[in-house]
Amino acid sequence: MRKLQAALVVVALMVVAAALSSCGSSGGKEGGTLTGSFASFPELDPNIAYTAEGLTAMYGTYLPLLTYAHADGEEGTEVVPALVENLPEISKDGKTYTMTLRKGLKYSDGAPVKASDFPASIERMLKLNSYGTPFYTDIVGAEEFAETKSGGIPGIEADDQSGKIVIRLTRPRGTFVQELALLYAAVLPAGTPAKNLTADPPPANGPYEIVEVEKGRGWSYTRNPQWEKSNAARIPEVPSGHVDKIDISVVRNSATQVNEIERDKADWMQTNVPADLYNKVKDRYEGTQFRVERPINIYFFWINVTRPPFDDLKVRQAVNYAVDSAALERIYSGALAAAHQVLPEGMPGHEPFNLYPHDMAKAKSLLEEADPPDREITVWTDNESPADEAGAYYANVLEELGFDVTLKTISADVYFQLISNPSTANLDTGWANWFSEYPHPNAYFEPNFSGESIGSTNLSNTDVPKLNEKIAKLGEEPLGSRQEDEYAAMDREVMELAPWVPYGTNTVSTFVSSEIELDDVIFNPIFGQDLTSFQLK
Repeated sequence: MRKLQAALVVVALMVVAAALSSCGSSGGKEGGTLTGSFASFPELDPNIAYTAEGLTAMYGTYLPLLTYAHADGEEGTEVVPALVENLPEISKDGKTYTMTLRKGLKYSDGAPVKASDFPASIERMLKLNSYGTPFYTDIVGAEEFAETKSGGIPGIEADDQSGKIVIRLTRPRGTFVQELALLYAAVLPAGTPAKNLTADPPPANGPYEIVEVEKGRGWSYTRNPQWEKSNAARIPEVPSGHVDKIDISVVRNSATQVNEIERDKADWMQTNVPADLYNKVKDRYEGTQFRVERPINIYFFWINVTRPPFDDLKVRQAVNYAVDSAALERIYSGALAAAHQVLPEGMPGHEPFNLYPHDMAKAKSLLEEADPPDREITVWTDNESPADEAGAYYANVLEELGFDVTLKTISADVYFQLISNPSTANLDTGWANWFSEYPHPNAYFEPNFSGESIGSTNLSNTDVPKLNEKIAKLGEEPLGSRQEDEYAAMDREVMELAPWVPYGTNTVSTFVSSEIELDDVIFNPIFGQDLTSFQLK
């Protein structure tokens, strides 16, 4: 009995310590309701969510075996244990990863978190043809399972009694620790249906749970009732959060979002402050309610290299010469810095270059040489500012170059689903951006230019055998100076193929009401604003 009492005291102290550690030092209050707004409605299913909106929405709700530290800047790119006790033990050949699940963890519905939930979650992700699929097909048997959707994944062994999880890969993968920390690998209860559960999200294992969804209009969180009871003390790497409830509304007009923040009708907008209000808001509120964030990203126009007229390299090169980053910088009102390559500043392997300085005369000359018989093309973009304006600019440039252009401006709610679906008609070219899945150059090349990623994230449909081999080989190796040099060379090699028209890296804005402690808001470079860090004054 005395041992049991002592154990209970220890657990109680751990819970108190965890709660205190989440309180910050600003003097803000605990509890209350955070109100926020998004301009588009994301997927609220962790195994398939891939947009910035979805990642921000679920960072504090669903945990993988590992996660990224709840911190700003470089510290926020550190992988830390989440559902497991320690970072993986990796075999000398780099192909076997061993971890042990923390004991006593529970989902928000009270069900225990089991080791066997992990392979079931990976199988579910593969059944859903998730955008994260390419990150996990090096697990023994995973590629076959992704094709057949049956038979299990023999490369994952999970023992519910001991909590031991062993993952075996077909080859070394130097980025696998980072990939285990992605939301795609979030652990859900075994038996969770293999369908999009956005309208009725599955049980949570993080500090918050999603309790109400009005699809297209908003959703709400409350504290996960099992977090303080069982999980918080066992997962000190994840903060418990400050507010008791979070209400998110979808507000399509970003100017309206700004107005609601200024009037203290909402506490935070996940969307960037729109370009036409950016400088005004920055000048008035910077340091008190507004802050500029600098995530690693690249904004670009993708070109489908398999469809005429863009199956001709000269045509793609012409488009690259025709686009003027300076014009796009003006559209983004100072939030964009020009860039002309795949790897952005801040990413290992980044070495600045520009193969296609703006030259409309040269662009027209190249197009005349190519003389494509088919000049009818469709340009795609979404309806959020300034993507809509960037897409319209791009369409105008292509018309000036000599194309017959149809501009399709699509709701941001479904834009990426449409342009990444091979069955969508007329996928010629369009607007997109890419925020780093994790701080490694492979996170840019494998999803975007590997043949295996066609039909999901490889919008240009680039499939070059030698390039595929290089991407695969470099992905097996730990990152070092030689690998960085090779990624820099690959950056140039891809741009010589001209499947993208990269035009800049964009800053992100954090804008909050006067009721929020701005200094305490964490902007994680991968997940964006951290909902567990918001605190009311």
